[in-house]
Amino acid sequence: MLQPIAFFLIKELFLFCVRLRINWRKLLFAGAIMTVAGVVLHTRFLSLPNSSIELFQSATVAEKRTGVSQMKKRKIDDELKVIANPPPRRKIDDELKFIASPPPPRRTPSPSLQRHIWKLSPVEALLFAKKEIQLAPIITEDPELYAPIFRNISIFKRSYELMEMTLKVYIYRDGKKPVFHQPHLRGIYASEGWFMKLMEESRHFVTKDPEKAHLFYLPYSVRQLEKALYVRESHNLRPLEFFLRDYVDIIAAKYPFWNRTHGSDHFLVACHDWGPYTTVAHKELKKNAIKALCNADISEGIFVAGKDVSLPETSIRNPKQPLKNIGGGIKVSQRPILAFFAGNMHGRIRPTLLKYWHDKDEDMKIYNRLPIRVSRKMSYVQHMKSSKYCICPMGYEVNSPRIIESIYYECVPVIIADNFVLPLSEVLDWTAFSVVVPEKDIPKLKEILLAIPLKRYLTMLFNAKMVQKHFFWHSRPIKYDLFHMILHSIWFNRLNQIQDPHSQ
Repeated sequence: MLQPIAFFLIKELFLFCVRLRINWRKLLFAGAIMTVAGVVLHTRFLSLPNSSIELFQSATVAEKRTGVSQMKKRKIDDELKVIANPPPRRKIDDELKFIASPPPPRRTPSPSLQRHIWKLSPVEALLFAKKEIQLAPIITEDPELYAPIFRNISIFKRSYELMEMTLKVYIYRDGKKPVFHQPHLRGIYASEGWFMKLMEESRHFVTKDPEKAHLFYLPYSVRQLEKALYVRESHNLRPLEFFLRDYVDIIAAKYPFWNRTHGSDHFLVACHDWGPYTTVAHKELKKNAIKALCNADISEGIFVAGKDVSLPETSIRNPKQPLKNIGGGIKVSQRPILAFFAGNMHGRIRPTLLKYWHDKDEDMKIYNRLPIRVSRKMSYVQHMKSSKYCICPMGYEVNSPRIIESIYYECVPVIIADNFVLPLSEVLDWTAFSVVVPEKDIPKLKEILLAIPLKRYLTMLFNAKMVQKHFFWHSRPIKYDLFHMILHSIWFNRLNQIQDPHSQ
């Protein structure tokens, strides 16, 4: 407060002197006297904190002489009780506590770097980002991310930053509802609908100028395609395949962008089991386009690991509240069930699981559909929250919504599906928060689970809680949520595929 007042007074004094033509020698002499006086006063005031410290020290000495305060007495008494009666062995649940060190300061992108990226062509920008990611600075911890759940947090962090700075997506406006531009937001195939909804609403990533786009989105829903064209009980997918083939041919004829790369910078998002099969009638769509698929089965020759993206299958019951009832797993020490599964007998794996474990072991709660007599006492979700492990066997296809449900309800997922590329495995380390059991080892399932050390299990359970936020849908996307994670994996795989023409 004194500094502004001093400057104001000096200014007014100067103007006053100019107007009255005061003798400058006398004025300088007076100023020197005032400066010396100010220094003396300032030195005097600086000595006050030392005096305060001395007063504090003397008060402390006095306190020691007169006796400890009541609060300190209680603290000492409590410590003596602990020494006399040491606490029992730390409870299992205490192992889940996480004490984080102070987070490093948040990095902000350099404005000069952003301007440089904006000046590049789309191909040049992708090549630049690819090189930058390879030179990513080492990160061991981050205030927004938990390193143990990532394959390489340094690579992911840098790639995500560059995606936010760089990526522009062009969405084709062609096609009529309901197949195009009408998201299906409910049920086990809702991932494709939620991504479509949020992508088309995005102001940050979407561009209306295709010349500036790095990726091109084909906005159709396989779920809506099935409802519109499939004849029930016909087992004939050809109408769906031909419809999509004709759509891509129209896009290629109308715009120059597909033919420019033969579809390698185009992507689709399909969670329906039939998603991969709808692409087979168009060779370039099947071979070149980036396919984000829930049915990520590498044994069929359609899904290509490293190019295509394994899409998480999320079961949404209430589109207005997609996160309702998530979380709430009970304490580990109070979970009576070792492993739990209940579901329809789809595919080849579930009947085998039922054969070996239904009503065979009290620790293994393996059912067909959850019996009414059981569900009256404990619901399906309560079973998941009360189990240490949740069994996630494939059905007709490799993926299952139980994988993400297990993470939502804080139960370590046990995945049984050979040839399945796990969701978002470009960046996530599934060994940190799940167990993968080969199909042939179903008879040894309990033995495998019991062989996992307690410390290892507790780490996986904690990591499952930490990875939750990366599988959440929000009506308005937030950083690192499922919308951004899917888009990042598409971006990341596109970077991996692009080649520098000058290096060839």
